[in-house]
Amino acid sequence: MIEPILVFGIPVDFILFALTLLGVALFHHHTLPVALTGLATIVSYKLAFTGFKDGIGLGGLGQHMAHEWVTLANLFLLLMGFALLSRHFEESRIPDEMPALLPDDWKGGVTLLCLVFVLSSFLDNIAAALIGGTVARHVFSGKVHIGYLAAIVAASNAGGAGSVVGDTTTTMMWIAGVSPLSVVESYVAAIVAMFIFAVPASLQQQRFSPIVKNPPSGLKIHKVRVFIVAAILVAALAANVIANLKFPALLHTIPVLGLAVWAAILLTAALRRPDWSVMPETFKGTVFLLALVTAASMMPVDRLPAASWQTALGLGFLSAVFDNIPLTALALKQGGYDWGYLAYAVGFGGSMIWFGSSAGVALSNMYPEAKSVGRWISHGWPVAVAYVIGFFVMLAILGWHPDAPR
Repeated sequence: MIEPILVFGIPVDFILFALTLLGVALFHHHTLPVALTGLATIVSYKLAFTGFKDGIGLGGLGQHMAHEWVTLANLFLLLMGFALLSRHFEESRIPDEMPALLPDDWKGGVTLLCLVFVLSSFLDNIAAALIGGTVARHVFSGKVHIGYLAAIVAASNAGGAGSVVGDTTTTMMWIAGVSPLSVVESYVAAIVAMFIFAVPASLQQQRFSPIVKNPPSGLKIHKVRVFIVAAILVAALAANVIANLKFPALLHTIPVLGLAVWAAILLTAALRRPDWSVMPETFKGTVFLLALVTAASMMPVDRLPAASWQTALGLGFLSAVFDNIPLTALALKQGGYDWGYLAYAVGFGGSMIWFGSSAGVALSNMYPEAKSVGRWISHGWPVAVAYVIGFFVMLAILGWHPDAPR
């Protein structure tokens, strides 16, 4: 790759990517055209001037996409598949029954966020966020505050941060030889952060649209739908665990998780037909995320600053606008991190902006009004505050014990 062209010391690649993110923030009703235009501009610039990490011209682009296609395919299959799962879950009538199980005031909102947190510790955070969003739509009479939507995404990302099967980034650490016990330390920060953002977000939601006190009478749970939801989730969990333990190389060659989810969807379709009507809108949101992830993967981030707790803290904010998968890969290559801090930072940090994590994009497909950076930040401010406080509480309790640099 040719050295990047600099403007005031900043690579042009970064300037183009920043302009794309600014366009997404300003024109939130036209996010897909903005993201695709930004990606096309970045690809054209790199084809004409700098090339890619693996070479110049179309050959370099082809090699780059050959490295990235498994990640992109997994994201595509999971986002599309879990949208169908959330419809199965909604039609099972379990969300209608939830008011009977949750407290009748703001503590019901906190309880629901805790449920999302726990689900995400062993399920994919996209599934946990969509389940939380589906339940919220029912228990809050279809009116969910953007601050509470941000909290659902934050709960799903916080729950996955300490589990090697709860998030793609922690799974990457596991594959690279990081002990699951090192990753689980991030729950010190994640649990603190959880209760810091959960209470104000739930109070916001209670003022905006109070929780339904009693479920409708005469409800009947659709057991077949419940079985289908369970089958899809078990397929995803089993594929993740088995592939990591027995066939780790397979994760780099085929989209194992996404294929497992779709195999379960298609095999159970004979029992109940999936709601295919959600696919067009989900497709647009999915393509949007893939465009941003692809553009982010092309940035000339060949190295990170020296590993330290300050760098780890900064990576959390960077994860809100930059794909956390290549950031995690660079950190693993560099070494010198206390991996619990890195897991928390890159796992939870993306919650601060709606497109900063796949869970946020998935939930925003369900609630299009959330696709506003300004409203997400202004209403979801407890998430950013919780991220910082959780990080420093962890630092005070556990200290910084870095791995050896590589």
